[in-house]
Amino acid sequence: MAEAAQMLVSQKQKVLVTNKHGEKLVGLLHETGAREIVILCHGARASKDHFIIENLAVALEKEGISSFRFDFAGNGESEGTFQFGHMRREADDLHAVIQHFSGSNHVVSAIFGHSKGAGDVLLYASKYHDIPTVVEASACYDPKKGIEKLLGKDFMEKIKKDGFIDIGSANFRVTEDSLMDRLSNDMHESCLKIDRLPGVDSPWIC
Repeated sequence: MAEAAQMLVSQKQKVLVTNKHGEKLVGLLHETGAREIVILCHGARASKDHFIIENLAVALEKEGISSFRFDFAGNGESEGTFQFGHMRREADDLHAVIQHFSGSNHVVSAIFGHSKGAGDVLLYASKYHDIPTVVEASACYDPKKGIEKLLGKDFMEKIKKDGFIDIGSANFRVTEDSLMDRLSNDMHESCLKIDRLPGVDSPWIC
């Protein structure tokens, strides 16, 4: 058992990928020797080390499936500034990661996203159409839902006045630009653009 665990640890490798903005994205490759690989995307204010992402990588590894979990720009170890919105930009981060592995000995067979990352993979699939399997967990279908609870009553007036709203003791700042970017996402329209299986009336989303 200890020997098997050591083998799993030795298969982890830190990988750096540069996005289109020149920022270095930091990720961990769980290499099993399989050519196909699954890319795992974390949620808001999280990282590649979130327990859901890490546990899924380990579970895939035990099944002989390679995976790569990474930090979006402005999260975890990656360069950049965290943004409340900018999901299309994160979808482009994902594109940079997929291009990186497509140029190696791997074929990206699936992408998985949790929470905000789930929205990212849906936006990616609606734009690029190059990944056969898209798996989302707890995506926010309506970007406006829960905003007042998070930002407070009259949040729009406050952010228009000050240009930002700070949340909690961690000084989590939501700028007007990032808020408007988030609210501009039409997830329903995006999902309609995702490729469908023959004979199936809904997008191919697990």
